[in-house]
Amino acid sequence: MDTIIKTYFPDLSEKQQEQFVKLKPLYDLWNIQINVISRADMTHFYIRHVLHSLGIAKVLRFKPKSSVLDVGTGGGFPGIPLAIMFPETQFTLVDSVGKKIKVVQAVAESLALDNVKAFHKRAEHVSGTFDFVVSRAVTHMDRFVPWIRHKINPKSTHALSNGILYLKGGDLNEELSPYPKAKIYNLDGHFKEDFFETKKLVHLQL
Repeated sequence: MDTIIKTYFPDLSEKQQEQFVKLKPLYDLWNIQINVISRADMTHFYIRHVLHSLGIAKVLRFKPKSSVLDVGTGGGFPGIPLAIMFPETQFTLVDSVGKKIKVVQAVAESLALDNVKAFHKRAEHVSGTFDFVVSRAVTHMDRFVPWIRHKINPKSTHALSNGILYLKGGDLNEELSPYPKAKIYNLDGHFKEDFFETKKLVHLQL
């Protein structure tokens, strides 16, 4: 495994370390067949995809038996790294592109992630409610919120209220102006790599 993950998360179990080690070879293999990650990003796979996804884990630790919906998961981010990090939390990963979900399902199976379910469907068509909805900059927040507004379990048990955990970069003031409750966490406070200088996690309680 790229030791950078162990540097920031020193308490990983042997099983978790092994799963993180296997991640890049799996995506290398699948990327040849179905291009889910750009070649340039694969060079920085553990920073730009795995560690970025785990920025959520620096702000909030999901409790056992809690449920998380990953909307627009693409190749499985942030859902797959978070599922490794929180093996007792249930993750549902959805994307509107079927071939991407095929990769997610294969990766989850290869890593024996029995806490992951992946579906080829739009967020609006997902049934049930979840403690948190996570995503990596799928769209503008005012488009994203209506997709998942009724997917949040109203009963909160975590340090943060149930809601959206949204990974995004740049200046978010204008985008978040309709959401005065939104809380922004700067990821460069947790990770020292240049990539994180403008990267943020937005928590929005609905």
